[in-house]
Amino acid sequence: MSTTTLLGLLLGAGVAGGLVLGVAAWNGWLPDKDAPSTSRRSKILTRWSQEVRRRAAVAVAVAVVVGIATRWPIAVVAAAALTWLWPTMFGGAKAGAAQLERLEGVATWTESLRDTIAGSIGLEQAITHSLDSAPDTVQAPLQRLVGRLRAHVPLPVALSGFAEEFDDASVDLVAAALILNSRLRGPGLVGTLTALADSAREELEMRRKIEEGRKVLRRAAGIIVGVTVAFAGGLILFSRSYVEPYGTPGGQVMLAVVLGVFATGFIWIKKASIGNTPERFLASAEQLATVTTTTGDRR
Repeated sequence: MSTTTLLGLLLGAGVAGGLVLGVAAWNGWLPDKDAPSTSRRSKILTRWSQEVRRRAAVAVAVAVVVGIATRWPIAVVAAAALTWLWPTMFGGAKAGAAQLERLEGVATWTESLRDTIAGSIGLEQAITHSLDSAPDTVQAPLQRLVGRLRAHVPLPVALSGFAEEFDDASVDLVAAALILNSRLRGPGLVGTLTALADSAREELEMRRKIEEGRKVLRRAAGIIVGVTVAFAGGLILFSRSYVEPYGTPGGQVMLAVVLGVFATGFIWIKKASIGNTPERFLASAEQLATVTTTTGDRR
């Protein structure tokens, strides 16, 4: 291996590693200075997961291979960025399906809770009894909710923590209805839960149709990228004379322009495949705990 080749490898690896770290910092690996220290540590440990390290290693490896094949700095940067961002740009199907399953589980649990409350059982007892028949997608959050209730955590605080685990406005509606009933102790909870369950079912059907459209966009984008990369790789391997002008400084500038156009198109496709779900409105468990403590002190 010549000195020039070795230097090219080192430069390619350095550029790719710097790009990956820059993108990682932009996406939020850096801790929030205003966040509590325990929250900061947990976020750092979560983000520096095995999956993140694996993606970084694959991105650097692909960049090195591209650097050996082309010796084009722009191609090295583009290869590292594409490899790192691939799950973000063209993934999301599993996350979308999981979110729909969780929402369906909450709708089923709401119906079960309604039927249990209809038997003249108190709200806290109904929540505990609903654990046995709850869908698998809500079992873990519901177990933690029941655990909080058994630890004598106020019901509004426990329900808010339950809703936070889903990060969904539809679940906030259910939790808010239960919180209001726990404070007012008024009738009509069964009818309210029935309406909320029906509303969740309708929203679930609408989200499924939207997710199908997103799958088409993601699939089309993946096919375009795959064909483009395969075609470019074939030219580099079997027709070096055709792509030789890209090795010049002017060719690198033109390559950057072409790749920038492709990146702009893919970013547009990504934005089109992301739905704007309603923002959450329920107060956090910490805020409700503060309000509950303040109210208790005043009393």
